[in-house]
Amino acid sequence: MQFFVKQLDGTNQVVEIDQLTLDCLYDVTGVDEEVSYLSLGGLPVEDANQLSENCTVEVLTRLPGGKVHGSLARAGKVRNQTPKVEKNTEKRKKLTGRAKRRQQYTKRFINVVVGPGKKRGPNSNQK
Repeated sequence: MQFFVKQLDGTNQVVEIDQLTLDCLYDVTGVDEEVSYLSLGGLPVEDANQLSENCTVEVLTRLPGGKVHGSLARAGKVRNQTPKVEKNTEKRKKLTGRAKRRQQYTKRFINVVVGPGKKRGPNSNQK
């Protein structure tokens, strides 16, 4: 039987085999079974009965795979293990930006209490 073998480097090779077995096909093409595999029409060739006369067989490399770092089964594990901490409602956060400037303005100019005597500065130690 005659086969067309498309190698990894893109070259095509014509192979003639008397007996149709996968081992014989691997030997003739010079392909190591552990490193690469044969493909016919995008599917791996598992049995010699899949092959027919004058078909094109591709040589493809096996991709390293297996375990992926981290498991999706344990996603969110740390978040679920940490205890829930309730919000502290006693201490208010400080105002920033426009709100802080508005508070300063109202404190300095709107809510001014005029007392007797001369106006003192903010750093005055006088009583």
